[in-house]
Amino acid sequence: MQEASRVAKAEGVAVNQLINVAVAEKVSALRTEEYFAERSKRGDVSKALKTLKRAGRGLEPVAGDELPSASRGHRRVGSGKGAA
Repeated sequence: MQEASRVAKAEGVAVNQLINVAVAEKVSALRTEEYFAERSKRGDVSKALKTLKRAGRGLEPVAGDELPSASRGHRRVGSGKGAA
């Protein structure tokens, strides 16, 4: 309770308001987790991989799409040994 009081004071809200917001955020997180779990059951990995393989084909690079220099040299997903 003391910690909640300190946080509420730092945020400039009443403890009850802090608790309401914390509960709302937790409920939202749980609903989001359930949503993605349900969506993943309908997913088709082979379809997704086929879509990703053709993404960007026939398109010229667009200025500004370059990777930052620190990212260069890292392996791309699907490259290297064992890639399908």
